[in-house]
Order: sequence, then structure tokens, then C-alpha cells
Amino acid sequence: MGQDILGDAIVGNGILSDRQIAGLVDGAAVVIGAPLAPAQVQPASLDLRLGTKAHRVRASFMPGRGVPVADKLARLTLHEIDLSAGAVLETGCVYIVPLMERLALPRGISAAANPKSSTGRLDIFTRLMTDGGVEFDKIPEGYTGPLYLEVSPRTFPVVARAGSRLTQVRFRSGRASPLTEGALSALHAREVLVATANPDFSGGGVALSIDLKGNAAGLVGYRGKRHAPVVDVDRVGAYELADFWEPLPARGDGELILDPDEFYILVSNEAVHVPPDVAAEMTPFDPLVGEFRVHYAGFFDPGFGHGAAGGTGARAVLEVRSHEVPFILEHGQTIGRLVYEPMAERPQALYGADLKSNYQAQGLKLSKHFRA
Repeated sequence: MGQDILGDAIVGNGILSDRQIAGLVDGAAVVIGAPLAPAQVQPASLDLRLGTKAHRVRASFMPGRGVPVADKLARLTLHEIDLSAGAVLETGCVYIVPLMERLALPRGISAAANPKSSTGRLDIFTRLMTDGGVEFDKIPEGYTGPLYLEVSPRTFPVVARAGSRLTQVRFRSGRASPLTEGALSALHAREVLVATANPDFSGGGVALSIDLKGNAAGLVGYRGKRHAPVVDVDRVGAYELADFWEPLPARGDGELILDPDEFYILVSNEAVHVPPDVAAEMTPFDPLVGEFRVHYAGFFDPGFGHGAAGGTGARAVLEVRSHEVPFILEHGQTIGRLVYEPMAERPQALYGADLKSNYQAQGLKLSKHFRA
């Protein structure tokens, strides 16, 4: 498939916009198994939907070069679960779900996937798989075939159904690269990417630190409770916070001890801004610096934290785990980096007011499933 089939939908190098993603759908580069759902196309990404069945498998796996995912499922599936009317996915189990969307990408278009914000905040581990894939969450240029999602709830059992949206995909045109340190510094001078007196643009992104002084309510974060009830991933504002989360009050010393394999929701010390002509991604923290990591890398759409879209003061919410040993976080400690990439064109709608987005202008905030 070439550019001629897509008409003028693709122009320029960079992350594709909502208009260009719609062009991929219209040109059958994205083959949809059902009509697009409201807000399924985001400013710089497309939500992907679960299909009608889930395969409970013995263990996670990589398809491998030249191997269809279906071949591995035939050998590793323990049983199939019907998702048509919704089903419980248990913690500690691994499920592979064929998605409603398939791809027939044209030349020059590649893609990458990430959990949606609400998925990460529920501690649902997800990874996108393709036939012949040798990397999770990466879709090579010109890929044609089905998409599968590995789903593994870590803290809460969840109810999901056909059409549930747990992951999102970004499409890239050409060989666009993340902004360099110099380009970030210049963009910050014009747009203020991060609200701090001494921004750190080294390491290929904008450094973010942790806020352990606490918000107006005196909280620094939340820790997930074990043996909590089931969460329906499609129900908004349906659950009491206290049934699922332990609030973490601020301490005078500005420290927090992370217990191994516990799940924490924390927040950045800095307000974050993603201007309309770029998109950003939170990268996992370097494990060489400490025995913890930001658990889920995440997409930040154009307009996040943008004043004109109602986002002034927006913080980055962080899903954090410590591994192997307890680890002490200190207020102001670097915990992740935002990598910025150019858009191929400015989106028609920005994250925030245009889309009634759930997390614009956020501070410390749990997923949309819980009552404020």
C-alpha cells in the first residue's frame, strides 16, 4: 500500500495527528472491526478495542520472527473467555486478547503502543503484540496483520468486555526523532515545558522529580490495597476510594519508603506542558539509578497542560514500584523523563477542553473509576 491510497492524509514527518489517523482509517490502513467509538481518535493516538474473546495463557511470550501469534496461542492457551458481555480478569494471570483493529500500514508509517492513562493507574499491565513480533508495543513500518493485547491485572481484578479500551497506538511518519537537548531548551524558552527554575534537559528528555511535600489535603500519594473488589474498566466514578487505596500522608522529612512489589500513585513536583505542535512520552526511569521505576511509560497528547486548553498547572501522575528491596524516595528526586517528538501537523482537537479529557489540569489524581 502506498501514499496514493491515502491521498493527502499524510504530509510531513512526525507523530500523526487526529486528522491523519482518520485518514488511515478511511484509507483502510487501519481496519476497524466495528464503527469508531466516540473519542476513540485522540489528538495524537488511536484507542484500540478488545475483541470478543480472551485467551488465558500459561505465561507471557514473544511471537518471534515469522511466527503468527495464533500459532503460539494454539499451544499455550489454557482456556478461552467470552468477553461479549464482560468477564473478570484475575490478578496474577496472563491473557491474550485479539483486538478489533487490524493494520495494513503504508510505506513510511510505523507505530508504537502504550497503556492508556486509566489502565496504568489501575495497575493493569498491557503490551501490544503483532504477528512475527520481536518487540512488544512496536509495530514496524508497513506491518499488515492482526493486533493482540497481553493483559495482566497486577493489583485489582477487573471486568473487561468487547470494546473496552486499555491501550492506545501512535503512528509515526518518516524518521522523525525525539527533540534534542538544544531543541528542548529552545522550545522551553518559548513555551515553558516544565515549571521549574532549573530545568534538566539532559538524557534525551525533560527530567521530572517527585513531590513528597504533599498537596492541599496533606497527601503525597496512594498505595493500592491487596484483596480489593473488582473494578469494571468501563465504569466512571463508580467506586469508593477507600475500598481500593490507602492514602499516604506527607511526612516532615519529605521521604517515602517504597515497599517491594507494592503499587503507588504519586505525582510530579513540576507542572508539565505539551504544546500543540509536539507530543510527549514518559520513559521508564533508569534502573541503574535506583531499585524503582515508573511502572508504565505513558503518552501525553498535544495540549496536555496547555493554558488555552484549560490545563494550566497539570502535573504528571506516576505509577511507581520498587523491586527486590525497599527503597527511599526523597522529595525532589528525579523519577522519570518526558521525551518530546514533533507532530507531523497540529491536531484539530487538543487534549483538554476540546475532548473533555479526564486528566487535564490534574494534580495527584487516581483513575477516572473512583469518586473524588
